[in-house]
Amino acid sequence: MKKIGVLFGMENTFPGALVDRINSMELEDIRAEFVHVGGVQMASPSGYEVIVDRISHEMPFYRAWLKNAVLTGTQVINNPFWWSADDKFFNYALASKLGVAVPRTILLPHKQFPPQINSRSVRNLEYPLDWDGIFDHIGFPAFLKPHDGGGWRDVFPVHNREEFFAAYDKTRDLCMTLQAAVNFKEYFRCFVVGQSEVRIMTYDPRQPYEHRYVCDPPDCDPQLLQRVEQDALTLCRALGYDLNTVEFAVEDGIPYAIDFMNPVPDADLYSVGPASFDWIVDAMARLAVKKAQTPASIEIVPQSQTHWSVFLSGMPAKAARQTTFKKRQGKPKESAL
Repeated sequence: MKKIGVLFGMENTFPGALVDRINSMELEDIRAEFVHVGGVQMASPSGYEVIVDRISHEMPFYRAWLKNAVLTGTQVINNPFWWSADDKFFNYALASKLGVAVPRTILLPHKQFPPQINSRSVRNLEYPLDWDGIFDHIGFPAFLKPHDGGGWRDVFPVHNREEFFAAYDKTRDLCMTLQAAVNFKEYFRCFVVGQSEVRIMTYDPRQPYEHRYVCDPPDCDPQLLQRVEQDALTLCRALGYDLNTVEFAVEDGIPYAIDFMNPVPDADLYSVGPASFDWIVDAMARLAVKKAQTPASIEIVPQSQTHWSVFLSGMPAKAARQTTFKKRQGKPKESAL
């Protein structure tokens, strides 16, 4: 019997629905359950063919165990090795290499030194920073946000220098980015599953959290939606995520990728709504079963999940993008850009 395990934290509706959906398929050799794990012997198998990870970003014990599980043959959604290496600033740079529109972004040093760091440890840092050059490049309004974060935590909208410095003073020892704001009229949040299926959801980040998903959105330009779908797939294929959400803010008809490092996206029934909830539960159930039925690669980080590596060897962006599609599809698709 092949087991699919769901590893989760505080969320309630999605994990149980996913287990129930997989088991309702009544497959003879596959069974889904909530994960059970205690002390872990090194190099010991996890007992699961597939694990759907919803919590290891918040609990280092789970992340370490999942890496050990991959080493011993378990397929994890999402790959814990790449997830550990990822950050949003790198993602923005990668998107620009792939030809996906992203707002102008600058990485900033920590406002306060991280623990065990003192002034002698940062003698390579420019001081004072060229704030005039930074502000001229980004412009206002802008968003100050962590280079590696989520859930809209520690995100500050800033409209001038004074607001920026007031916000920057509150960022503690976080590494932050300053990103140009997009004056959007349309905003989309896209579920992407298996690097092949996309559900585009109209979303309004200006609303209270429980009202951000728009249940009855107005009609949208089909060409715009096609580009949003293609860009979402391009990003997730390059990043190697089998489950992700990609957010786009649309200004003057151009969808700017705002946030696309969401390997544990919100999938709660009461926030995404019944239709999107059913879609994500069904898509994830089919993906987990497909992986359980497919032998795992012996590679710790499968080559098919590290397309970003081609950029690290200096391959031109256009050639790298084509290589990404060739690996996944046999030949490049027409770009929607």
